[in-house]
Amino acid sequence: MRAYIGGHQAVSVNDFIELALGTPVELWLGVEGESEEERAARLDAARDILDDNPGLPDDVTRVVAEVIEAHAPELFNVVPLTRPAGRRRPSRKGAAA
Repeated sequence: MRAYIGGHQAVSVNDFIELALGTPVELWLGVEGESEEERAARLDAARDILDDNPGLPDDVTRVVAEVIEAHAPELFNVVPLTRPAGRRRPSRKGAAA
């Protein structure tokens, strides 16, 4: 089965992320071993994108929240804890007659 988003084929998780953001993930996260000059250029490009799309952080946050909500049990391996049945000691107080 092939998945297309806006006319582009997504074949990997990174493709889906890139198509959702509209930019490569590396633009926001950087790459290992990048020079200070490359880092500065990447951050300048990211600032320009944010200036042109001021709602992008809110959109990304909304999408991430929806994904977390939809997949919370798998993401966090949530298992409900049960309380062990406690033993109750009989009361030693007598009733006043």
